[in-house]
Amino acid sequence: MKKIIPILLAVFVMSCQGNAQKDQEKDQQKKEEFEVSKTDEQWKAELSDAEYKVLRKAATEPSFSSPLNDIEEQGTFVCAACGNELYKTEHKFMSGTGWPSFDRPIKGGVAYGTDSKLGYQRNEVHCARCGGHLGHVFEDGPKETTGKRHCINGIAMDFEPEEK
Repeated sequence: MKKIIPILLAVFVMSCQGNAQKDQEKDQQKKEEFEVSKTDEQWKAELSDAEYKVLRKAATEPSFSSPLNDIEEQGTFVCAACGNELYKTEHKFMSGTGWPSFDRPIKGGVAYGTDSKLGYQRNEVHCARCGGHLGHVFEDGPKETTGKRHCINGIAMDFEPEEK
């Protein structure tokens, strides 16, 4: 029994180091994939606390908290971190979920991944230019268009009205 405890302890320590190293490699790989790449300290200095938590740490803002929910005027929703064009008002719809919802992005504006934070896989949406977390895509959008619902954190975007 005395021999088993040190062996188990060594296996545990090695597995922890392996996971930390994998996380660092994943973070490094993610930085290299995007046109806009900054250190964590740079993002913290440039973004508000709420923006940082959502865009860089994949948090979710409270539902019905974003003023972008109510925008109906024509324009473009851009990434709050890097200004990349993400969505057009013409593809926005009221989903009743409490987050700005779109049936499609601007071509090339977003990229996709998966997350399993809730114990099951979800389709994550992030900015194609800086990798900032935007929200998720669900298959319960308007059937008459794409059938998709891009459920996006308002804090992750800014709105630029169309010039008249």
